[in-house]
Amino acid sequence: MSALADRRAFGLNFERHLPEVVELPGRKVRKGDKVRVLPPRGKATKKPDERLWRVVGMDRSARATKLELLDPSASSEGAAREERTAPLDDLVVVAQSRDPIYPGLVSTGKVERGGDKPFHTVINAENLHALETLLFTHRGKVDCIYIDPPYNTGAKDWKYNNDYVEGDDLYRHSKWLAFMERRLLLAKELLNPDDSALIVTIDEKEYLRLGLLLEQTFPEGQIEMVTSVISSKGVARFGQFSRVEEYVFTVRLGAQEVSLAETNMLDESRSASAKVGKPVDWLGLRRREPTARRGARPKQFYPVFVNTETGYVHSIGDEISNGVDRLKVASPKGTFAVWPLLPDGTEGLWGITPDTARAYLDGGFFRARNYKPETKYIAIQYLPSGTVAAIKSGDIEVTGRDDDGAVIAAYKSAKGVIPKRVWNMASHNAETGGTNVLSKLLPGRRFPFPKSLYAVEDALRFFVADKQNATVIDFFAGSGTTLHAIMRLNKQDGGRRRAIVVTNNEVGADEQKALRDKGLRPGDPGWEELGICDFITKPRIRAAITGKTPDGEPIKGDYKFTDEFPMADGFEENADFFTLTYEAPLRVASHREFPKIAPLLWMRAGSRGRRIDDISGGWDVADTYGVLADLDKASDFFHELGIHEDVHVVYIVTDEDRLFESLAQELPDHIEPVRLYESYLRNFEIESGRGAP
Repeated sequence: MSALADRRAFGLNFERHLPEVVELPGRKVRKGDKVRVLPPRGKATKKPDERLWRVVGMDRSARATKLELLDPSASSEGAAREERTAPLDDLVVVAQSRDPIYPGLVSTGKVERGGDKPFHTVINAENLHALETLLFTHRGKVDCIYIDPPYNTGAKDWKYNNDYVEGDDLYRHSKWLAFMERRLLLAKELLNPDDSALIVTIDEKEYLRLGLLLEQTFPEGQIEMVTSVISSKGVARFGQFSRVEEYVFTVRLGAQEVSLAETNMLDESRSASAKVGKPVDWLGLRRREPTARRGARPKQFYPVFVNTETGYVHSIGDEISNGVDRLKVASPKGTFAVWPLLPDGTEGLWGITPDTARAYLDGGFFRARNYKPETKYIAIQYLPSGTVAAIKSGDIEVTGRDDDGAVIAAYKSAKGVIPKRVWNMASHNAETGGTNVLSKLLPGRRFPFPKSLYAVEDALRFFVADKQNATVIDFFAGSGTTLHAIMRLNKQDGGRRRAIVVTNNEVGADEQKALRDKGLRPGDPGWEELGICDFITKPRIRAAITGKTPDGEPIKGDYKFTDEFPMADGFEENADFFTLTYEAPLRVASHREFPKIAPLLWMRAGSRGRRIDDISGGWDVADTYGVLADLDKASDFFHELGIHEDVHVVYIVTDEDRLFESLAQELPDHIEPVRLYESYLRNFEIESGRGAP
């Protein structure tokens, strides 16, 4: 029975057995590749041909190939059951989620205004492969991941195996869960297990399943769900409630906590900065909850003796047991006793014990006010423990004392307030903070449903406010709002946080038919120039940094809310743009693809300073890392290392285990040795099985 129980799946169950298939239109076709055959140019098909073929022969001069059909029920090396020929130009290479890929990066431009700050990175790639790539560069080093995945509305908002998932697809939810689980498992490996956070936004279509999936994927995490109002006017739906909200799941790992906020995120009843210079808040001593009745807490029913003439606290009496009549307790001469009584005379409880009350009275943190001698009405007040601690630490300034010795104190700085789980902020409006901001940056260009810049900024602030060198990843980057928000956070506190954002270059569903009618396909320049990454994401980030639209005009309008300034000012930041490539492992191992691997080495070393793109001299040392390819020149290499204090990673190109170990031992303790290309190849060979169950 135990053996059967171990094999039984519990919790959230869904189909995991079908590997995800990703088309790679930019990848050169090689013998042995898995491919799909595309329809002839200019001909639209209602449903794409999803069959997989293997290239078993090629005649490049004739631009022709010989193919074998793969049995979908067999392994990735499955037996052929049908043969055909096809033009080379009608093939697209595919990769299944269990296939190893060997990625590289090709720079497609950069913008530099940030001096020696680290570079933000925008990667044009399928995000499953980008995550595998980032495991080589950032495993366990990421401080925060923010993602806004497809909401699975059924309105062609995402694809599975290169086909839009329709609303009537019976496996729609199962496909979405499989799609998300593969990516979340990789994301988990990227996050720092000791102190990091994952943020996922979603709407009502999948929030229940997402919550369960997060619990299964992150059993050690602290998971909370926030309801965020994104449009107070709502989306009218006949016969239903008007939708005004979406949901924000947060997963905290290790020591990660939620930072305090300027407001409680629900209303303006408390503002941290507005309290600066204002007197501290005193609390009424009597507990207010319905269960606060005499006897519930034996030590918290006692008399406070007040001077009959002045109305000041004279002393604190001892607690009395339930069997003692309070009216028989004698008061010191010239005083009267005040008890924790409800307006109807019911006996309640004080908020602190008599010992604490005496200590607070001695310190000036306990007082009586609003004394009315004719009725003997009086309010007993005290300062909460957090305020007392802030006074003792100097965060709250004591400017004097009243006649009874009670402190007169004011807030010196904005400490912040605890945020609530319902956010209703004007800045989070998706139209004004999202669509309108993007239209100013990229006039005339449209992107569906961009997130409010300020909503993303607020969400990130809760987890990276105290991490000025944080690394933040978004692998559903869309228009690039997350990177934009990180730049705003950096400007507000002088931080050097860096964002790595990944988006594909998918063309909108409505535009695809028109492009296909023109004879265009994914991979063609005329198609790719209209893709999300090239048409929206990269231009947006460039415009945000430079303060100029793609046409070179100053951006009109101002940033609002937390930090208001002209958008035309831009940001003092750096960004590099890349496209992910797919390399042949033998060419990588033989050191023939170094320019494609070079950006990965630079990213692993911190994406700061000069990038080593050419190693023809046998070695080079940049700001934060070095590469040694010709071991005969090791002496010169180590000499140069000695004058670069910020170098913390060294890549050594060698097939010899003993030689690598020997050179690694010569490095200072603060420098990490990495063997090329063994560590690179092993990373992607090991990770090849992670996309499959």
